[in-house]
Amino acid sequence: MAELRALVFDVDGTLADTERDGHRVAFNRAFEVAGLDWHWSVARYGELLTVTGGKERIRYYLDCFNVDFERPADLDGFIAGLHREKTAQYMTLMAKGEIPLRPGVARLLDEARCADLRLAIATTTTPENVSALIESTLPRGAMDWFDVIGAGDIVPAKKPAPDIYQWVLRELGLAAAQVVAFEDSAHGVTSAHSAGIEHIVVTTNDYTESQDFSSASVVLDTLGEPQSPVNCKNGVAPVSGFVDLVYLRNLVDAERH
Repeated sequence: MAELRALVFDVDGTLADTERDGHRVAFNRAFEVAGLDWHWSVARYGELLTVTGGKERIRYYLDCFNVDFERPADLDGFIAGLHREKTAQYMTLMAKGEIPLRPGVARLLDEARCADLRLAIATTTTPENVSALIESTLPRGAMDWFDVIGAGDIVPAKKPAPDIYQWVLRELGLAAAQVVAFEDSAHGVTSAHSAGIEHIVVTTNDYTESQDFSSASVVLDTLGEPQSPVNCKNGVAPVSGFVDLVYLRNLVDAERH
């Protein structure tokens, strides 16, 4: 009988609300640096989020929303250059510490570490973006808290493909039944579920709250804090009002019976 051994976290939208006021802003600044008149509004960025991966998102924008743009001969190189500048702009933003972790994230990470549960990351964002967020929101050395960091182009297919979760599970040396995944989007849930992970906790945000989370174990607005209980949208709500290890172990036990 499997027991809970690790927590695996998505990053953008899950650990912190980085999409609207972080990545979107960084993309727009990169466009300015490149002399482009492109601007991704809050609403437009929500449409672009249907595609995972920054380089993929730029290509999708050109294919569907800016079809009249005269593409350079080396389109791949052009997109890669824009994305490098966007990453640099994002890291500058994060260094200012203006985007905090979502409620309950730091508390749950601390609890897991005290209980010797392993921690991992499964994301489509770049390793640089992961470190920028972790280093600006958690104590020095917090990157070492995570045994495995699956990020960026480490696998060929990004979410909703299962590749990144399959890679993380292999690196952890654990079965899918031994982990709980934390996601904020339907693509992330599909990725985790397709990798065989049945225990999936979703915390929604403004961009994802209306998406299909039928494969998730529970859908909440946040992980909650003792003074700020969660709003449970689907599944069994935490009795304590917030997600802790007691709740997660009960979730795993309930789903295997």
